[in-house]
Amino acid sequence: MLNKNTICLWFNGDALEAATFYAATFPDSKVIAAHPAPGDFPSGKQGDPLTVEFTVMGIPCLGLNGGPMFKHSEAFSFQVATDDQAETDRLWNAIVGNGGQESACGWCKDKWGLSWQITPRVLSAAITDPDPAAAKRAFEAMMGMTKIEVAAIEAARRG
Repeated sequence: MLNKNTICLWFNGDALEAATFYAATFPDSKVIAAHPAPGDFPSGKQGDPLTVEFTVMGIPCLGLNGGPMFKHSEAFSFQVATDDQAETDRLWNAIVGNGGQESACGWCKDKWGLSWQITPRVLSAAITDPDPAAAKRAFEAMMGMTKIEVAAIEAARRG
């Protein structure tokens, strides 16, 4: 049964592979069901996987194997709040190490083109610090990073 609000993500035939990776990588994530196409469609044949129901950290998603016409962009991303450097490293390395690529300021992209913000809670707190000088130092430190380094953010915040 479809949820009231579900994120639909377009894939080029590999929605089940992506959903399986997300389920193995992120807590509170699972593959619910893969549904075959009831007939031929522009990028596949009857019986090919058409949609995959899954959750990513409790968020309902539907992977649609729509074909090569549309690509993911940085205009959509999953933002994952991490509790410490170990969790940040684990998730970052899982995404980047599985055919993904690094970007700037805690952003990376998985091998399917979806963008992820792996954001330690320390960073969020630091860049919203009530002390504008502390927030600016933390923000400037973040701007020079790919994966966020918690210790460096904490040091910048302290000055």
